[in-house]
Amino acid sequence: MGVRFKPRGHISSSLSIDNFLKSHKNLSKTPPKLWLDTQHDPTEIDYQGLPILKLSHPILQALESCSSVRHFNQVHTQLIISALFQHSLVASRVVKKLCSSSLTVSQAVYVFDCLDEPDAFVCNTIIRSYVNFNDPFSALRFYYGRMVGKWVLPNHYTFPILIKVCAEIGSLREGEKAHARVVQFGFESDLFVRNSLIHMYSVCGRIWDAWMVFDAGPDWDLVSWNAMIDGYVKNGEVGVARELFDEMYERDVFSWNSMISGYVGIGDMEAAKGLFERMKIRDVVSWNCMIDGYARIGNVSVARDYFNQMPLRNVVSWNMMLALYVRSKNYSECLSLFDSMIEDGEAKPNEATLVSVLTACANLGSLERGKWVHSCLKNSGIKRDVLLSTALLTMYAKCGDMDLARDVFDEMPIRSVVSWNSMIMGYGIHGNAEKAIEVFMEMVKRGPMPNDATFVCVLSACTHAGMVLEGWWCFDLMCRVYKIEPKVEHYGCMVDLLARAGLMKDSEELISKMPMESGAALWGALLSACRTHSNSELGEIVAKRLIELEPRDIGPYVLLSNIYAAEGKWNDVEHVRKLMKEKGLQKAAGSSLVQFGEFNSESFVGNGLVHRKSMVYSMLSEMGAQMKLSCGDSNNMASKLGA
Repeated sequence: MGVRFKPRGHISSSLSIDNFLKSHKNLSKTPPKLWLDTQHDPTEIDYQGLPILKLSHPILQALESCSSVRHFNQVHTQLIISALFQHSLVASRVVKKLCSSSLTVSQAVYVFDCLDEPDAFVCNTIIRSYVNFNDPFSALRFYYGRMVGKWVLPNHYTFPILIKVCAEIGSLREGEKAHARVVQFGFESDLFVRNSLIHMYSVCGRIWDAWMVFDAGPDWDLVSWNAMIDGYVKNGEVGVARELFDEMYERDVFSWNSMISGYVGIGDMEAAKGLFERMKIRDVVSWNCMIDGYARIGNVSVARDYFNQMPLRNVVSWNMMLALYVRSKNYSECLSLFDSMIEDGEAKPNEATLVSVLTACANLGSLERGKWVHSCLKNSGIKRDVLLSTALLTMYAKCGDMDLARDVFDEMPIRSVVSWNSMIMGYGIHGNAEKAIEVFMEMVKRGPMPNDATFVCVLSACTHAGMVLEGWWCFDLMCRVYKIEPKVEHYGCMVDLLARAGLMKDSEELISKMPMESGAALWGALLSACRTHSNSELGEIVAKRLIELEPRDIGPYVLLSNIYAAEGKWNDVEHVRKLMKEKGLQKAAGSSLVQFGEFNSESFVGNGLVHRKSMVYSMLSEMGAQMKLSCGDSNNMASKLGA
């Protein structure tokens, strides 16, 4: 009995008919919904035949509860199926939901493009979201490309947002265009709009235009007065700001703080202190302004007094004091205050905090403390920006751990010119001039443009290593290729480099060709080299020149006495000693800071008759050198006679 097979085409046709019947059966059913019709009242119809919705509608509640893109797409689909998508309330809620995240703002713009009749509320929501997510240029493009392009009429909320955008990007031209549209649509009397215009003109440096807007208004509020005072302060007209301040019937903390910061900006701390003491209510900004003011004039003790009196401190308060101690070179106190900050727990350290602390560690040579800060940085979640990473590698470089400094340098995704300079400086001060030049060449090939500080670091490295040819090459490269005008620091490095190599005449010639007045540091470097290479004739000339430049500096006298002692001119040595005594010159006590684990130890040299001791030591040193020379000559002669 044979088996009969059905043709393949027949099977395919049967399946297609079955699928068609099933799909037709499904289409005849009611579309699935995310809500039940029985859960809300019957929908009313407006004059256009559209349903009148309320926020209590289930689909709007479902929209508000969306927690994922997939859930939102489901609700969006239901809105399209139910013909509610074009409803103004629904559209505004959809756009608002999408604008709650920077990742979905572009989708909100797409929804806007699908609306038949968008309104100002939808446009304002999108523009505001761009502003909140720090994208003012996109906000401006949307306004002109979509809102103006689709002839959407603005309302009184539109222009304050738009004017804020103009202030943020600092575009006076766009601000003036926005002002013209304000007048065109009749919103110039709106208080909120006028306050925005006052702020915009103040930020753009047009304080007179800000005053014209203020003066033309029918009424003002506290924001108006504060905006004008703040504008005058930021444009340097503190006196006019004070006149307005005195006219105010009502003031808040912002009013007082604006005036205090104005006086701080011009360095009038007496006036700032007078206002501060008159304040009935002070906030942390008030105290910070006073600390900042005294920090600017270098009054560390008074700034610390205000800091200690603060009822509440924020991280800015701590950072200002830490930075002040670094600027005043009181690095030990900076670290001590940082310890108090950690123990207090009042404020959490941030990037600026650690920059100051690492700078203090670098200047104290506290490598272990710097490593501890580095480990805290890794565990804190603080983002390492260019400034912080540079401070970290500078700490390692100054403390002598160039391997860790290089690790930090290699990990940096973006390096500033200061980062490169720190690496060059680190290799240079620790005697690895070849590596310093290697980093410099790498910087020339693929780094930022070298600046004058870069060449100071490179030339200093060449000086420490005695690399005369390399130093001349870098000096020529700086002048000829990079067109950097040499400064005193560059000439100082070159003079020191040539002098150390015994090329005193070249050093003197370089100093004479300097376009600026040569300082004491250059002549001092040349004088030191004269002593090293026993060039008494030039040394005497240079020493006298130095004494003319710095008559109260004991260094030239001591070096000159050393030169005379080396030549055996003891009468001249005694003459220099008497000259020092007549002028009352005395060398300061020498000190050295040595790190023993976590403890610091400072040793001082007694300063009794220091200039006499210096000369005696100089004479003894010269006598010792002469004795060694004599002994050497005697031994050579004896060996020759024995031979």
